[in-house]
Amino acid sequence: MELKELITALEARIADPKQGLSEAVFDLVTRLTPMVNVDLLLKDSANRTLLTWREDRFYGPVWHIPGGIIRFKETAAQRINKVAETELGTTVEFNETPLTITEMMNQGRDTRGHFISLLYECRLIGPLAPHLAHESGTPRHGAWAWHDTCPQDLIAPQRVFRKYIEGTAS
Repeated sequence: MELKELITALEARIADPKQGLSEAVFDLVTRLTPMVNVDLLLKDSANRTLLTWREDRFYGPVWHIPGGIIRFKETAAQRINKVAETELGTTVEFNETPLTITEMMNQGRDTRGHFISLLYECRLIGPLAPHLAHESGTPRHGAWAWHDTCPQDLIAPQRVFRKYIEGTAS
């Protein structure tokens, strides 16, 4: 089968890329091109940073700044709102201009190894989902917690955001 035929067959299997891709197709795409994602920097009145716990085969178990990959024909604003809703159970407002744009590359990984990250300063409008709050012990996937400092077990690519997490960025 020729490459064009393979591509046509693959496209026929993708119902609506705006709704996301199957894991197999998504992983293929991440091996071919960088992914663009939004990260939501949320601070409370005590200048603590909200982080969520993730456990996955690529980077977990670790704390990370909530975020997500922008879907096909989705705006950054739409993805920010979707992340707030799905990861935190809340709504946010945010500055339209990212605090920083950072290229994140894991030289040892081809699948999910290259990202362009847009870090947005966000503010909570509504309450966080209380059932996702991490209280003590080992965090569960999807749990959130406020952090005074940058934790040692922060996802490696986001360590470049340490100064924003610790409030020392100028």
